[in-house]
Amino acid sequence: MKTYRLAVPAACLAALALVSACGTSTTNKNRELYDGVPFKAKAKPVDKKTDPAVFQIDIKGAERSVKGAREAAAHGGTKYCVTTYGSSDIDWANDPRNEEIPLTITDGRAVFQGTCTP
Repeated sequence: MKTYRLAVPAACLAALALVSACGTSTTNKNRELYDGVPFKAKAKPVDKKTDPAVFQIDIKGAERSVKGAREAAAHGGTKYCVTTYGSSDIDWANDPRNEEIPLTITDGRAVFQGTCTP
């Protein structure tokens, strides 16, 4: 009888923890923050058939933080090259880490281009 008294409250507590987790939003919790701002970075090859090493990365909402957009582009490019070629070496056409290169934002998006160098 004593084990039953402990099992019921423990089961209720476990059920409460599971139900309370259902309403939480994971939209920004699992996204990387750059300069305190979550960015959606999308890297894709410019021409997949000709040379998939040449890629373009789009950063949406770049006007929220220029510094953060640059960091997101550098991280996204590195991730693309490591995943695709196993190397983090990139020859950038417009290096996001070089703050002297002006950042062009069109319709809230910044676009960077680079080539993975395995």
